[in-house]
Amino acid sequence: MRIGFYSGSFDPVTLGHTDVIARASRLVDKLVIGIGVHGQKQPMFTAAERSAMLSVETRRIAEASGTIIQIETFDNLAVDAARAAGATVIFRGLRDGTDFDYEMQMAGMNGEMAAEIETVFVAASPRVRHIAANLVRQIAIMGGDVTPFVSAGVAERLTLKKARV
Repeated sequence: MRIGFYSGSFDPVTLGHTDVIARASRLVDKLVIGIGVHGQKQPMFTAAERSAMLSVETRRIAEASGTIIQIETFDNLAVDAARAAGATVIFRGLRDGTDFDYEMQMAGMNGEMAAEIETVFVAASPRVRHIAANLVRQIAIMGGDVTPFVSAGVAERLTLKKARV
C-alpha cells in the first residue's frame, strides 16, 4: 500500500488545502492528513474542530479517488509523524516561488532525517493559488466574505467562531 502524508495547521481548511488533498489522493492508496498541534501557536480552531472540518471536507475526495483518507494530529516533527504513519511520500503544496524556496529547504532537511521518504510538490491550481489560511482568518475576523476561499461549511464555522469571540 502506497501511503502519503500531508501536513498543515488547517486553521481553517481552505479550498487550497482541499485542492492539494484531492490531487495527492490520486497518487496514493492512503493519504494521512496530519494536523500540526504546537504549543507556541494559538489557532482559531481547536484540533478537534479542525479534524471535524477535514473529515467533512475530504469525504467526497476519498469517495471520488478511492483513496483511504485518515486524519491525525501530531505534535512532533512532520517527518517523524510521516514515518510513524508508514508514509513513503510527503506531499507539500506550492503557491508561489516563496513557498518553493522554503519547501525546498524543508525537503532537504527531511531527506537527511528520513531518506526513505520522498517529498512531492503539488503546485496549487490557478483558481486557488492565492488562498492562504492566515488571510482567510483575518478576513473572517474583520467581517469580510470568505466564501471564495473556503467551502460553505467552513465559512459557517468561521462565522460561528467569530460570533463567540
